[in-house]
Amino acid sequence: MPADSTSTVASASSAVRSAYASVSDVAPVPVTGWGRTAATATRLVRPRTYEEAAAAVRACGARGGIARGLGRAYGDAAQNAGGAAFDMTGLDRIHAIDADGGTVLCDAGVSLHRLMQVLLPLGWFVPVTPGTRYVTVGGAIGADIHGKNHHVSGSFTRHVRALELLTADGEIRTVARGTPLFDATAGGMGLTGIVLAATVRLQPVETSLMSVDTERAKDLDDLMARITATDHRYRYSVAWIDLLARGTSLGRSVLTRGDHAPVEALPARARRDPLAFRPARFPAAPSLVPEGLLGRTTVGLFNELWYRKAPRARAGELQRISAFFHPLDGVPHWNRLYGRGGFVQYQFVVGYGQEGALRRIVSRISRRRCPSFLAVLKRFGEGDPGWLSFPVPGWTLALDLPASLPGLGAFLDELDEEVAAAGGRVYLAKDARLRPELLAAMYPRLDEFRELRAELDPAGVFTSDLSRRLGL
Repeated sequence: MPADSTSTVASASSAVRSAYASVSDVAPVPVTGWGRTAATATRLVRPRTYEEAAAAVRACGARGGIARGLGRAYGDAAQNAGGAAFDMTGLDRIHAIDADGGTVLCDAGVSLHRLMQVLLPLGWFVPVTPGTRYVTVGGAIGADIHGKNHHVSGSFTRHVRALELLTADGEIRTVARGTPLFDATAGGMGLTGIVLAATVRLQPVETSLMSVDTERAKDLDDLMARITATDHRYRYSVAWIDLLARGTSLGRSVLTRGDHAPVEALPARARRDPLAFRPARFPAAPSLVPEGLLGRTTVGLFNELWYRKAPRARAGELQRISAFFHPLDGVPHWNRLYGRGGFVQYQFVVGYGQEGALRRIVSRISRRRCPSFLAVLKRFGEGDPGWLSFPVPGWTLALDLPASLPGLGAFLDELDEEVAAAGGRVYLAKDARLRPELLAAMYPRLDEFRELRAELDPAGVFTSDLSRRLGL
């Protein structure tokens, strides 16, 4: 446990009590997810100590509160209409690094970006990263994030040895993996309490470069066959998929796979500083973008160019970690490119043996001419024990769609039903519109989660727009 944590925060100083005695007096501000849809007015509070966090929880009022990190959940998971959101980025200390054993103990507000800055020079990398490094450790646990290496490494909480959790009763509990509270918190969307700190096991690396193989797949069946036959050779694997392609080209893709490059694979000049971490950075997306910029015509042109420029087969290309994992992070505020209406990120998984359902869904998206230029297909390996954790063994497809598309809500409702019928599920960290009646079919341990939450937090202190919408 970090040195400044306690078993209870009942002894918080009077100054802290005073500072957070009236969260209701904080002016609400419009808050959205990264998709910039469904803004709601939320009171943002930024504690800087564990005592301040506990005082803010006690003072959050009848509408409760929810932890919020860097705002990269796409939907409404980290906003709370009429209530509070606790901005945890003020808790951003790295307490201890075991450079021999490969673990780090840090506050939940530390970002994966900062961990990379600190750990890569020491020869360590985060065990799992999503498509952005601008997520906090607390957010990574609450969403139980996954990355391109799930088929090998599982999701983030598989690598969390223990965490410190501030619960609704004001206690800070040390929660070990393998316990019901850990499994409810892993992927629990912040509804069991506020993660304050965690001990995370790391991935050893020799360099900050990736050795990358790229190949084109002519259609969806070709892609799945290539992945199934050879994914075991790679730690990281992902396919960009053209969801506007039709006919014999349905599901044509660019498959990219790789691993951390060893020192001997680097040219002589790069070996002088093999662990240097220098992410590229480009101008920010403009604040005002014409509506419809990412419509069918522009996305269709992009998809055609992207597929054609990809090599038919290329092996051993060296890429920066930032380019391989987080290409969009180099463009600040890239979510503005969808215009004021924002966008919906839709991600689902169906199990092995349900490839027919995946083909039908891809075909339906193609026939409807849905313009998505950020569409990726991956394989999941063995799932982790989080009760609301998203990954299960199977195929997962993620796509972005402009929220202004006519009939989008009804169309995605139909896809939800097909996913549920196939025994699959949608990702809550990206969801903004799932109907609550489908949730139990997608997450069979939902009742256990609800029961533990009711016991742990009978007054519903921790709540969010997502939890109200879905009855979590």
